[in-house]
Amino acid sequence: MDKTMGGWISGFIGMLIFAGSLPATRVAVSDFEPTFLTCARASIAGLLGLALLLILRQRRPDRAQLPSLVLVALGVVVGFPLLTALALQQVSSAHSLVFIGLLPLCTALFGVLRAGERPRPPFWLFSLLGGACVAGYAALGGGTASLQGDLLMLAAVLVCGLGYAEGGRLARTFGGWQVISWALVLSLPVMLPLSLFFMPVGLEQVQIPAWLGLAYVSLFSMLIGFMLWYRGLAQGGVAAVGQLQLLQPFFGLGLAALLLSEAVSWTMLSATLGAVVCVSGARRFA
Repeated sequence: MDKTMGGWISGFIGMLIFAGSLPATRVAVSDFEPTFLTCARASIAGLLGLALLLILRQRRPDRAQLPSLVLVALGVVVGFPLLTALALQQVSSAHSLVFIGLLPLCTALFGVLRAGERPRPPFWLFSLLGGACVAGYAALGGGTASLQGDLLMLAAVLVCGLGYAEGGRLARTFGGWQVISWALVLSLPVMLPLSLFFMPVGLEQVQIPAWLGLAYVSLFSMLIGFMLWYRGLAQGGVAAVGQLQLLQPFFGLGLAALLLSEAVSWTMLSATLGAVVCVSGARRFA
């Protein structure tokens, strides 16, 4: 297996893990406040990441790498989790998931700006077509809408694209799991005290599904998924592997249907097929 194919496989598994993030967050915010949820998931993942770094005796990041790690932390440790948690108080997980289809465009854009990548013109054509499939699905079958919720999701996608591209660029020389682990460790001095400060008074009243949602976004969404995702971006290219995000909304919608009993329509299946074609085209011309 060549390095590029290994990157696509790692990216695909990471994308599958991320597909469960918004449904799990939707379940968690039923009993947890968004601020506490954001701080708690970062703190749990940060402590686990710190343990891995110490046990495996990983080198500390250089001073020149710190600004990039800060951007990663602001984008995927703080920004995206907080903005999506706030949005999911106002819109359904199905509606929010379709915005994730815009992530490939944001990731590719920041990949060009920050990682120095130069995809061929057909790549951008397939990216725009894939984004149009997702936007069309949102318009036809996105469910209940809230302007504030939509704006929060758009902001979340923007900061997440920056965090993905910056992490993928850094992972080329630093290692995928090391990038997210150090980003989590950098945020730990802030996020851990805040999670204790915002901790709910009546934790005994929190239902089991909310605890499971917190566990998923802490262990899988915040740590394991990023280990695989950044490895995929580093090996297969930020702009190219980033196109796998076009499939993420539809895997997420399938999970939302199973976990939250949300309806799955024919428009979702049609848009899924269109997204698959666009991912294949983007991969060929990346």
